[in-house]
Amino acid sequence: SGYRIRGRAEESGSVMALVAVSTDERAASTTRVSRTVAIGVKRVLDVVAAVLALVVLVPVFLVVAATIALVDGRPVFFSQTRIGRRGKPFTMYKFRTMGVDADAEKSALHLANERTGPLFKLSDDPRITRSGRLLRRTSLDELPQFFNILRGDMSLVGPRPALPSEVAQFPPALRRREEMPQGLTGLWQLDGRTDADFGKYTELDLRYVDEWSLGLDLKLVVRTPAVLLRHAWASRTVDVQPTRTEAVLALGDGNDDVT
Repeated sequence: SGYRIRGRAEESGSVMALVAVSTDERAASTTRVSRTVAIGVKRVLDVVAAVLALVVLVPVFLVVAATIALVDGRPVFFSQTRIGRRGKPFTMYKFRTMGVDADAEKSALHLANERTGPLFKLSDDPRITRSGRLLRRTSLDELPQFFNILRGDMSLVGPRPALPSEVAQFPPALRRREEMPQGLTGLWQLDGRTDADFGKYTELDLRYVDEWSLGLDLKLVVRTPAVLLRHAWASRTVDVQPTRTEAVLALGDGNDDVT
């Protein structure tokens, strides 16, 4: 009798465990479906936003393109390979803000790098053109990426698309950032843009992936104009003359891609 009772109890426990596992699997499946649907909605919103932006910003595109051509010469646009969602490479577009020989000069700048990890940034980069300083300060150089958004290479909001050379040095955990479309604006672009620490970059990108929702995207889009204005205002007094970097150039050592 005792064996029968124990056997029934064990059988009941097994059934309950199977039910729990089945319930968890259904919940996970529902979550995946919901996320897939939400990303589909995100794509529709991206297309609408990109079309509207490209129509409204036509005069701005013309003025910026004419300014670059007249002040710094051609080409007006700059293209570069970046890594998108699921690790797929794509060509990202920007207004040109550096000299045409910037790629050849980049190897001399490594010792002046102000970022940690595989990222590279200079606040007094001597490769930046006269018009390029204003375009970067106001982020107008990023406007051509609305074409990338329209094509589906990027999203309005997401982790910033990284260079292949950077991705090659990312820790495996950070590759989860590629689960989401890469974005024009995002958590790192708003909260970590001026932070030199690679750990902060990693934290913000992964937090976006883990906490993503359409609501979060909306909040980040709403925050973007104010952050851009603050950045432009804070950058207005930056000395445009090369200083530390100029000295490093003489050493002829370093590496990175144009960013």
